[in-house]
Amino acid sequence: MKVVLDSEEEIASPSLAGVIGANRALFEADALAILDGPMHASGRPTVVFGNRGLTQATLTVYGPKSPAHSGHYGNYVPNPAMRLAALLASMKSDDGRVRIPGYYDGVKLTDEDRAVLARTGDDEPALLKRLGIASPDKVGGNLQEALQYPSLNVRGLAAAAVGAKAGNIIPSEAVAELDLRTTPETDGRRLFELVRRHIEAQGYHLVDSTPTDADRARYEKLASFKLGPVQAAERVPMDSPVGRWAATALTSRDVAASGDPVRIRMMGGTVPTDVLVDALHLAFVLIPTVNSDNNQHSHDENLRIGNFVSGTRTIRSLLTTPFGSATSQRAP
Repeated sequence: MKVVLDSEEEIASPSLAGVIGANRALFEADALAILDGPMHASGRPTVVFGNRGLTQATLTVYGPKSPAHSGHYGNYVPNPAMRLAALLASMKSDDGRVRIPGYYDGVKLTDEDRAVLARTGDDEPALLKRLGIASPDKVGGNLQEALQYPSLNVRGLAAAAVGAKAGNIIPSEAVAELDLRTTPETDGRRLFELVRRHIEAQGYHLVDSTPTDADRARYEKLASFKLGPVQAAERVPMDSPVGRWAATALTSRDVAASGDPVRIRMMGGTVPTDVLVDALHLAFVLIPTVNSDNNQHSHDENLRIGNFVSGTRTIRSLLTTPFGSATSQRAP
């Protein structure tokens, strides 16, 4: 057994591939068991067979060379914040589906896939109540179906100060930070290129840095679109040997007191499985141990004490469940 603690997971694990490459023999293994992600909302033991990838990008729309007084120049100088809002709105419909042609290409769910996803047993009314929304986006028929498709999310917006520090100005630029959650069928760089083409189709000339005076004189709409870190999605078959081993471990008496394991085809979040799988060529499974309402990446991120206890029992069961032959676990 080898244990890897990745202290850089939240910043796309920039050192992990290099560490593995420099110590390849130390990482030899039969399979990967990744302890990450939230458990199913029912509290039942959870086995996850994949995770979405993550592609980050920064979109900047340029306005005047410096902030302009909104009284003196309002109705004359185009506002980059308004233009950015319109540009972002052009990318998605009101029901949450991405309008950019080809964005969902490659994702095909069979009737069997949908049946597996439905068996996850999410309590949709309870989920809507916890999230505080009246209805979800219509990308999939339910939460699990929605997670099988790539997403296009605005994770941050900035144009000028707000609240007490707000000024009566037309800002010089407006910035949107995007994250594109990808699937094994939808490469992040390809999705970035599709979004880039869409921006240009809305009449924008893209520049690599702050526009020059010549750029400003020539082009009516100016923006930059820069690619950030890219992490690939990964997924293994739900009947994989490593998955069967994990499910067996999670049916032990100490772990399964709250019910049989929930099998999830692919979780929505991103972990560095792509680095591990590409470097080690191993099959993997994700085994979440934290509570589903842990407010991950948000205010008051938390871990229930009960999940600390149940997580400890889960790991003990994994360590004491026979694994099987190494050759049967190798990824193709």
